[in-house]
Amino acid sequence: MIKLDDKQIRSALKEYLAKASPVALLDEVRVHNGNAIADVVAIHDVAHCYEIKGETDEIRRISKQGAYYDRSFIKTTLVTTENHLALAMLLAPDHWGLLLATSRERAVIFKKVRHARNSALFDKRVALLTLWKSELLTLCSDLTFRADKLSRAKLSMLIAEERNARDITLHIGDLLAKRHLNNEWSLTM
Repeated sequence: MIKLDDKQIRSALKEYLAKASPVALLDEVRVHNGNAIADVVAIHDVAHCYEIKGETDEIRRISKQGAYYDRSFIKTTLVTTENHLALAMLLAPDHWGLLLATSRERAVIFKKVRHARNSALFDKRVALLTLWKSELLTLCSDLTFRADKLSRAKLSMLIAEERNARDITLHIGDLLAKRHLNNEWSLTM
């Protein structure tokens, strides 16, 4: 029997998520200055992170990765397999969604175990670091100084001070979707 790996789950997950008509589905989104990489991000009005742990993956890594996802995304869902489910229920924060991937007749089937809820740890400044500097600059139109001379970190801090979380998540989702639609998205698979 073939074990479900990241590649098989990812392909089926993107088909599954596409049924909800997202604006974009992105692979390998770097967050928190590259400290973690979200496997799949679905852009609806906001970005929703999906972290995949296949049968042979190390499930305990979500403890470290999760800290970055919780600060960068309003919602996160762990997609895993039956062999990891019990430990996933213990390790994944209560607000994370859980999606069980199983193999049936050469197809990957998904079952919702738990719905994702908003992360109380969401940090506007950290979330903004998902964007490129050029994208951050588009959010600085009302600033009166030379924003283009500032670092990404400084821009993120200033934007986070000026805008609320909902506004920021909408802009991040919009800008990531535009990047994808403009074929500027690079896959690192």
